[in-house]
Amino acid sequence: MRETSAARRAARALDALRRGWPVAVFNEEGGLALLPIETADPVRFAEFTPDNNAALLVSAGRVVTLDLGQSVGLREPDEPILLRRNGGFDFQMATAIADPTFGTATGFTDGFAAAELSSAPLAAAALRLAMRAGILPAFVATTSGQVAVEVTAEDIAAYDDADRLTIAARARLPVAAIDDAEIVAFRTPEMPGEHIALVIGRPNGQPPLVRLHSECLTGDMLGSLKCDCGPQLHAAIEAIAANGWGILLYLRQEGRGIGLVNKLRAYALQDRGFDTVDANTRLGFAVDARDFRIAARMLRLLGEARIRLLTNNPAKVRVLEAAGITIAERVPHRLPANPHNARYLETKRERTGHAL
Repeated sequence: MRETSAARRAARALDALRRGWPVAVFNEEGGLALLPIETADPVRFAEFTPDNNAALLVSAGRVVTLDLGQSVGLREPDEPILLRRNGGFDFQMATAIADPTFGTATGFTDGFAAAELSSAPLAAAALRLAMRAGILPAFVATTSGQVAVEVTAEDIAAYDDADRLTIAARARLPVAAIDDAEIVAFRTPEMPGEHIALVIGRPNGQPPLVRLHSECLTGDMLGSLKCDCGPQLHAAIEAIAANGWGILLYLRQEGRGIGLVNKLRAYALQDRGFDTVDANTRLGFAVDARDFRIAARMLRLLGEARIRLLTNNPAKVRVLEAAGITIAERVPHRLPANPHNARYLETKRERTGHAL
């Protein structure tokens, strides 16, 4: 099937990026040869741009962080920007431009300017591919470099398609809060991990109480005090059990969708004084890169299109409703702060619109 082969091509491109191999992303308007800066090395860098005349493809958030915002105007943080520099740049410069946790880019930005981007949708697809690979959204870009894998913007969109998710397995799973529970795993053929639903209790004619919980290894497993994820997870399971019937959706979208490694980079920036929003944008990512359409697909596969949603996040309500899920009620999910996550909770309220 064309769609399946498209997603598999995207999966091969993701593997290439993680290995530091150059890829080509193209559409009907043209193409870009791209070397991922984070996973490349000086040898591959020199081979990819022997004339030192390539550009950098980064996000607007990264450009603003580098004090080049006046040259690009007001943009969304994850919008693509093509940068050129008089005299070119070496591997050390490119690495410092790409990663704010790797030393400093001071002095490297002299002579940089935004270049004309022939296809913004193509460049946006490339940055989205980097995010899916779990690497920094920063590339050396040229129109003529040798590449290991070719992928189209349509391939990348097919890989992102939440509607391709299916139920892979299910089994009874007694949990501490209630022994009447079932675990259901969802995946696509190319996914490296699975999304999970914990179905608690039995349908009783009322809309289920549903919680969307994004994976947080540090909070869920290690008891991190920097966020409220662990307490929210356990409180949600207890609330659903007390309700008698409901579903916990455990979404594999670590770090608001940027992955574990990049979340730890964001933690390092938070230790320097940046809040969670600014830390994400300084890394070149959107404020929130999660895809809640996946949750809508999971609910449809479970046969539930009308729910009570346990959340403080209005974005979850909007996306689920846009995907055809009826929200009969939004149920607040509030927990007390601790000295380590008070600023984190304040940022959620003041900058991302959470009703805390």
